[in-house]
Amino acid sequence: MGQKLKITGWVAAGAVAGVLTTVSLQTVARGSLAPLPLEELQQLAAVFGMVKSDYVEPVDEKKLISDAISGMVAGLDPHSQYFDKKSFKEFREGTTGRFVGVGIEISQEDGLIKVVSPIEGSPAFRAGLKPNDLITKIDDTAVRGLSLNEAVKRMRGEANTKVLLTIFRKDESRTFPVTITREEIRTQSVRGKIMEPGYGWIRLSQFQERTVDDFVKKVEDLYKEDPNLKGLVLDLRNDPGGLLDAAVAVSSAFLPENVTVVTTDGQLAESKSVYKAAPEFYQRRSGSDPLRNLPAALKNVPLVVLVNEGSASASEIVAGALQDHKRAVVMGSQTFGKGSVQTVRPLGPDTGLKITTARYYTPSGTSIQAKGIVPNVLVDESAEGSPFAALRMREADLEKHLASGQGPETKDPEREKARDEARKRLEEEAKKPPQDRKTPEFGTDKDFPLMQALNRLKGQPVLVSKTQVIVENKDEKKEN
Repeated sequence: MGQKLKITGWVAAGAVAGVLTTVSLQTVARGSLAPLPLEELQQLAAVFGMVKSDYVEPVDEKKLISDAISGMVAGLDPHSQYFDKKSFKEFREGTTGRFVGVGIEISQEDGLIKVVSPIEGSPAFRAGLKPNDLITKIDDTAVRGLSLNEAVKRMRGEANTKVLLTIFRKDESRTFPVTITREEIRTQSVRGKIMEPGYGWIRLSQFQERTVDDFVKKVEDLYKEDPNLKGLVLDLRNDPGGLLDAAVAVSSAFLPENVTVVTTDGQLAESKSVYKAAPEFYQRRSGSDPLRNLPAALKNVPLVVLVNEGSASASEIVAGALQDHKRAVVMGSQTFGKGSVQTVRPLGPDTGLKITTARYYTPSGTSIQAKGIVPNVLVDESAEGSPFAALRMREADLEKHLASGQGPETKDPEREKARDEARKRLEEEAKKPPQDRKTPEFGTDKDFPLMQALNRLKGQPVLVSKTQVIVENKDEKKEN
């Protein structure tokens, strides 16, 4: 425990702005600070005074200071951020997996909002909304033209307030209104099922406060349904991260006790930490070991971990730990490459500062930052390949991203060429009818990477990618 990061709150991990990041929430008194640059601070005060007195119209002093702090922090790297009252509230909602809304998972289709699934027991579930329903209006606002985030904001609100949704149900060819009363929703970050006798699938969409408990329950349910599991697929595709203790717990569920899961290193003494597969590194205060009831067979069941470009931070920690300890075969595409740690420190009752304080490393000492996890077996998104993968943003593409710390980065001149080709394919794809553009849902028999993972577990041939190129640092490869 001597090396374990001492925190007064909680630790989290995730991908890019708008998504959770690797975080420790702390209230720490800074004892020794370097001398302040007085001349520059005087300039800052002078600029503040000039803007306040000379600008063409009056400015809000508090907003001016807030914007100055935001600009200072944003200049560091893509993940450091100043939280005002609103963004701090949204950040905390994201880590708890709780929010006030109607309770539906949504996506976009043909400019409208599509119901992927109502969350069981939610107001939307009780109101009878079904998968594939299309939302055409939210209150008096037409949905066409709204972004997904804008639609989400309009459907969320205060508890016990009402929202009117206009629904088009395609299979019944009818449009009808539904009035739903908002309430607190707990998101479901764990799904799973028996794919076929002997083989299970568990998908983690995010690492939240309830994820470990839900993961344990899902594993117990799978073993009750099929006590003789021959193989399991842990699906981390498009998982942006979340709470670090949840990632350590999920890794520990499969690993031998006390092996290293992840290490962190930075300037501060408390950022130099080793997290191991032991209860004291993931259990909550005054709580018991959440993994205590897991079937013993889980430690040895053959395991495949599915990842893609959308797998980031906490999901990269899990994939890296299971890969380094040779506990699982990692399949899919090279991951996002978000390997930095952010500490969130409250600045007051409802504002805070999220600042990068460390990098994290897999058990073998490899930095994931700006590189990601390279799968043992590269698999495309479909039998036809991964035509749009080149368009996905990675950590190394973000402006002012933190370097890996293990050698200079090398740029791939072929990447932009691949992106141009992918953009052209996307334009052609957009011309097709909506029904021909659907991406198979994760967890179905049309889920190509999942089918290849099951083939691997069963010892059958796997259709590996013939086109994927690994983005790597050549100098870093020589050093390691």
